[in-house]
Amino acid sequence: MNRVIAAALAAIALLAAACAAGPARSSPSVDSAPLTIFGAASLKGALDRIKPAWEAAHPGSVLTLSTDSSAALETQIEQGAPADVFLSADTSNPNGLVGKGLADGNPVSFAGNVLTIVVPADNPAHITSPTDLSRQGVKIIAAGGDVPITTYALRVVANLARSTGDPSAFEAACAANVVSREDNVKAVVAKIELGEGDAGIVYATDAKASTKVATIAIPAEANVPATYAGVVVKSSAHSATAHAFLSWLAGPDGQAILASFGFQPPPAG
Repeated sequence: MNRVIAAALAAIALLAAACAAGPARSSPSVDSAPLTIFGAASLKGALDRIKPAWEAAHPGSVLTLSTDSSAALETQIEQGAPADVFLSADTSNPNGLVGKGLADGNPVSFAGNVLTIVVPADNPAHITSPTDLSRQGVKIIAAGGDVPITTYALRVVANLARSTGDPSAFEAACAANVVSREDNVKAVVAKIELGEGDAGIVYATDAKASTKVATIAIPAEANVPATYAGVVVKSSAHSATAHAFLSWLAGPDGQAILASFGFQPPPAG
């Protein structure tokens, strides 16, 4: 009988301890961790909208955003900057992280873009055609050599040059007209808005976001499609959540927000 009483008392003690500890807690959801997102400057507006949408759908996962030139962000990650996801305006910078063993998995393409020419709203240089970029005295604002928009813009200039009588002269004249090189595409737009240059080649989404510039269309045959890709940073402490974010961004919810800013679906293939 004493053994029965002792067992009962032990059971009561265990029950009391369990009650004092409170209800059992489930482990955190895979998509509830906080994330630091490094994103291309041209994604800033979209990311500002994506942040509350993701957080509302994934309670507990707070996004911290940092935007700059894709090349600058890739360098920061190489140097150990704490980031969970890298969203680039190209595929080469994410692939660069993969090649250096700094990525967790392969890049995911999540958006597309095209280029356009922006001029100040009053267009003081009277630019009416892309070929005017080679006209003597035109002041072109460009980005640095390692910024993705520069790679795309140089390809556009080369494509435009083919329709002229002297392609090499056209490209040389455009290069000679560059008066400033900025850190990222947002800075290019800002200088055009201020009238510090006559023209610049930027993403169509950046032109759409500004009310202080006018645009000169680039012919479809000369335009260059830009592919945006993202990758999870290998040093991320929340890689499962980071992968979930990339999947969400490439899915219907993320695509709807990106489309509202003028981004296109990523090119197929």
